[in-house]
Amino acid sequence: MAMKKLFSERHGAIKPRVAGTLDATASDALLTLIRARMDEEWFGLRFPEKCRDGYAHAGTDFSKLRATMDGYNLLWPREPFEHDASPTDGQVFDLVEFTYEHVAEALNPEFHSYWNHSHYTYDQQQGQAKFATDVNRIFERNGMAFELVDGEVKRLIPTPLHEELARSTVHTGDVLLDQMLAVATEKYLHRDPTVRRESIEKLWDAWERLKTIEAGKDKKASTSNILDTAATEPAFRGLLEIEAQQLTDIGNRFMIRHSEVGKIPITELRQVDYLFQRMHAAISLLLHASGRLRTV
Repeated sequence: MAMKKLFSERHGAIKPRVAGTLDATASDALLTLIRARMDEEWFGLRFPEKCRDGYAHAGTDFSKLRATMDGYNLLWPREPFEHDASPTDGQVFDLVEFTYEHVAEALNPEFHSYWNHSHYTYDQQQGQAKFATDVNRIFERNGMAFELVDGEVKRLIPTPLHEELARSTVHTGDVLLDQMLAVATEKYLHRDPTVRRESIEKLWDAWERLKTIEAGKDKKASTSNILDTAATEPAFRGLLEIEAQQLTDIGNRFMIRHSEVGKIPITELRQVDYLFQRMHAAISLLLHASGRLRTV
């Protein structure tokens, strides 16, 4: 049974889910949850300790489990970590995803007195669902902008944009542009901040591609035709002209598409969010206006 909502949750007093990195409390809670599932023999279906009397599931063979985790270069959460060697977010998330893949709820323990152990039956679907619920509860209670979905840790983003990206498998009529937009979206939703930063590079690549797909003698003429299609009212058309030039200038001045000395680095994830959402809004507007954006 899932834990009921606590007072602060029922009264809207919990932290907003905006934190893009794990704090120590959330990280420790996730590791403690996984240790608890180990202690409760939830890994016994995939790594069974067999009873000498022939029963298949008598708990977990932790030597096999650890050897497998070592082979995947995963943390072994049953050992304490040094204070100056705390696990990274990626290490914790890898462990969460591995656990989801392999856990099954251990049910109906029957004590075998001769060998001093218990025999279990297992329900993998129920175990995975309960584990995901517990993980997501930790994320929610600690204001973490992450969620475990179908066994993968995904980053939460503001709801309107999340809904837009969720249906943004696009068909613009230009295969390369479609691929660029898909890669940019995939990277932006990634849990790893380094990969997330790469999303704006791919989106600016898509911007440069977009400016060439309409008829015109050169990129400037093609861009002008796209903007003309997007707005016939002069004031708004002028606004789009300014925005298009500013977006191009941002790509040239900042370390987005170029890494030469003198380019301004993007140092904070909030800057990545701002730039991605600004460019995504512009591209979506122009593709919709030109009739090129079909989402599935």
